[in-house]
Amino acid sequence: HFDNPVKVAHKREFLTYTGTLEGVPVTVTSTGIGGPSACIAIEELHSCGAHTMMRIGSAASTSPKVRMGDVVIPNGAVRIVYVDSPANVDAEATFSTDNKAAGKTAGEEMLKALEAAAVKLGHPYNVGVTITKDSYYTEAEPETKPVYEELKYKWESYIKGGATNTSMECAVLFLVGASLGIRTASVMISATDFGQYSNDAKDYPSGWEQRAIEVGIEGMRRMIRKDKADGMSM
Repeated sequence: HFDNPVKVAHKREFLTYTGTLEGVPVTVTSTGIGGPSACIAIEELHSCGAHTMMRIGSAASTSPKVRMGDVVIPNGAVRIVYVDSPANVDAEATFSTDNKAAGKTAGEEMLKALEAAAVKLGHPYNVGVTITKDSYYTEAEPETKPVYEELKYKWESYIKGGATNTSMECAVLFLVGASLGIRTASVMISATDFGQYSNDAKDYPSGWEQRAIEVGIEGMRRMIRKDKADGMSM
């Protein structure tokens, strides 16, 4: 998707390539699984000069509105913490909208660019709140945890509140991005249908990941073209 891609580095989970889109340098980095490693990548990329960041990845459906293979574009994140709470108890949830700290409408512009990209490409998509968790198996296997009833109540409350999907990095991206004053957004592919889950690799819809990548690339192209039109320094 990039013009002239070059491998820059590969250390632990962080594999980094740089190329160009619309004549502008763009970098892609793998961040591993979960918020802590994503946070490291965000801060280090920012220190290298990145001012616009987009997470492209996968999510699980928490709503009948999202089916396996649908493109998911979060407009906010419910931030919940399990691992560092007593006995894996969920900490108090907070709500994080898409980042507007980098400019009056920075997050909104990226969100609109991604939605326009999904429409142009003809991919089924959903714009909605994502549940960001830091413990994978408290969602996948909550019945194995000592606080199962509380976990069950919490997840049901988020779903009833309208959250359409869940992932592990979005709130971190939005919040760290806000603190750094950069533009952030995310686009993901739903790996599940609502109420269904499989831990078998053969059930993962890897063939549909390309949808999220295509939407992300087209969305970034739109942002670059707008930045050029606005006279923003690249």
